[in-house]
Amino acid sequence: MSKSIVVLRDTHPLPVLDACKWEKLAGDPHTVNLNAYTSEDGSKIMGTWICTPGKWRVNYEKWEYCHFQEGYCVITPDGQEPIHLRAGDIFIVEPGMRGTWEVVETVRKYFVFA
Repeated sequence: MSKSIVVLRDTHPLPVLDACKWEKLAGDPHTVNLNAYTSEDGSKIMGTWICTPGKWRVNYEKWEYCHFQEGYCVITPDGQEPIHLRAGDIFIVEPGMRGTWEVVETVRKYFVFA
C-alpha cells in the first residue's frame, strides 16, 4: 500500500548526472537531478534540477511545474516569442510544448512532472 503523504524532509535524493535526454544544440550543458520523490508507477517525479549554460531542443510529453531558485534561461516555444525566466519565477509547461530551452546562467529549479 502506498503512503498517503510523503514528507520530503525525510527523503535523501541521490544525484543523477546528465540524465537529460533532450538534444543539445549549443554549448556544453550538464545537468544534475536530485529526485526527492518518484511515484510507485514512475508517472510523477519531484525534485531539483541544476543545469549549466547551453541550449537544448525540447519536446514535452508531460506536464511540468517549475520554480526557479537561481539562474536565468530563455524558453522559446516553436512559433512563439521567447520567454525570459529568472530566479523567483514560477511557471507551468504543458505537454506538447516544443521549442528550445537555453540556460544563460546556471539554473537551479524545483520541478514536478506529472
